[in-house]
Amino acid sequence: MTATVPSAARRPESPGDSPSLRIARSALATSGHLADLDAFHDWFTDCGRRFAMEVGVVPLEALAGWRTDPATGDLRHESGRFYAVTGLEVHTPGAPVGQWRQPILDQPEVGVLGILAKEFDGVLHFLMQAKNEPGNPGGLQLSPTVQATRSNFTRVHGGSRVPYLDHFLDTSRHHVLADVRQSEQGAWFYRKRNRNMVVLVTEDLETLDGFCWLTLGQLHRLLAVDDLVNMDARTVLSCLPFAAAGLSDLNGGPAPDPFTAALVRSCEPGATDRQESRELLGWLSGIRSGSEDRVLPVPLRDVDRWRLADGRIVHEDGAFFSVMGVTVSAAGREVRSWSQPLIEPCDQGVCAFLVRQREGVLELLVQAKTQPGFVDTAELAPTVQCTPSNYDVLPDGARPPYLTEVLSARPEQIRFDTVLAEEGGRFYQARNRYLVVETGENHDAPRPGYRWVTMAQLSELLCHSHYLNVEARSLVACLHALSAGLRPDLETASRH
Repeated sequence: MTATVPSAARRPESPGDSPSLRIARSALATSGHLADLDAFHDWFTDCGRRFAMEVGVVPLEALAGWRTDPATGDLRHESGRFYAVTGLEVHTPGAPVGQWRQPILDQPEVGVLGILAKEFDGVLHFLMQAKNEPGNPGGLQLSPTVQATRSNFTRVHGGSRVPYLDHFLDTSRHHVLADVRQSEQGAWFYRKRNRNMVVLVTEDLETLDGFCWLTLGQLHRLLAVDDLVNMDARTVLSCLPFAAAGLSDLNGGPAPDPFTAALVRSCEPGATDRQESRELLGWLSGIRSGSEDRVLPVPLRDVDRWRLADGRIVHEDGAFFSVMGVTVSAAGREVRSWSQPLIEPCDQGVCAFLVRQREGVLELLVQAKTQPGFVDTAELAPTVQCTPSNYDVLPDGARPPYLTEVLSARPEQIRFDTVLAEEGGRFYQARNRYLVVETGENHDAPRPGYRWVTMAQLSELLCHSHYLNVEARSLVACLHALSAGLRPDLETASRH
């Protein structure tokens, strides 16, 4: 089923009608081209019935189209494209664990994660896709308009063409709202980057089967639903230029509570001065330059303390993650069947920002987190980002700061709390509990490697590559969802 969407009459714009203010207005719109979230859930449920995917777990040795390199033990696709499972040796002098080796995914291609935007009746809408991936918990998730590796969109697999791709490969006729390369999971990917894009179009578009237009306000409500908005959509949404002067005036009245008012002020450029932003950059540059960490690619066969057992690669302690294989058959995809390796974490993780109100402005406590797969050593990360059960087999000093405070937070401190899945095209059933916790502690002098920032500072950094990691970007999108005064945990979206 397809539909042609006509170009909407453009509402006259005031001289100060910046893209950021148009984005903010869309965030306030809870109805739009798709009337309400009940209509969305009906559409999404129907897609789930029609776009079924069957996933079977198989031994790595049985993966069709994948070969073990006899010299290195690395697992690679027979085309030489897509990605490989290889090894990494990590040295972190002075850390509780100073050296280790691990399997890691090596995917040097830069893919495209793109969302098309279009105005209907003067309100920005975003074209989202109902898409299944073999690692998704629960099946179908809401994805960007385009979510494709270079191997996919150059059709190495021999499949059909990726819909809407041309709007992102040639933007000369459109207005680009966001276009930046960003990292992905630094613990599981080696220097992986994707191009995050939002492109505003004005021409008539055919809305293909499996796609729908949603306002940002509708998307923000859906972020409160466990495992619904996928990781690729969250990272692209976080890159929208959300910070702008005048946000506080858009609601047409006072914010519903002091927290929301402080969050909106945190998004306004006046929340911080240029000197503070320069100091933040200097602080991160100092950490990157002073790091003595070293990362060395090694053959997978030389990764000690990991072994092939029962058709998967596992750690001898049974902790961290494993590498397993799946076969897939899917309806509604460019290719109908394939096999691939996936990383399966051993447990659910926790990603949380501690936040505080300071002089009427919300501040977030970020950490400069080093991970072996990053291009530039360290990126800004949530206050807490870990899998708590992993520390059962690690030295006591390895337990992250602030983890106890996050896990023991009282209900009234928790401003956002949703379990969201990570990228199901490479990870199997990988889920993190995403939290925003308002701290009652002073924390004026945070631990080394941590720093208080505003949302406006993070929005500025998101215009550039490799400053915020993917977990922090997901939480930025979740904080944007709170800025309209919504309590996503109480929204009817949770009926999904």
